[in-house]
Amino acid sequence: MRTLKLTSQFKKDLKRYKHKTTVIEKLEIILRCLVTESSIPKEHQPHSLTGDYRGYMEYHVENDTLLIWLDQDIIKLVRFGTHSELFGKGKKR
Repeated sequence: MRTLKLTSQFKKDLKRYKHKTTVIEKLEIILRCLVTESSIPKEHQPHSLTGDYRGYMEYHVENDTLLIWLDQDIIKLVRFGTHSELFGKGKKR
């Protein structure tokens, strides 16, 4: 079993979704897969990122709701939100 580390930015992102139970339930499924090193279903389109997030991974929790994380000894959860929230003009990590 691997360990999750939540960045402060991820925690802030997650608070915006606390009332969206369906999204949170889907996120929990993906996090369980990451922790147990199970494969994540292809429908979540797991892929590596480029640019400012080079080396990070992205999963589509829903069509336009993303999880960005870094796979190290400890799984570092970096960002959570829509494309525009995470990659919109002026957004930095």
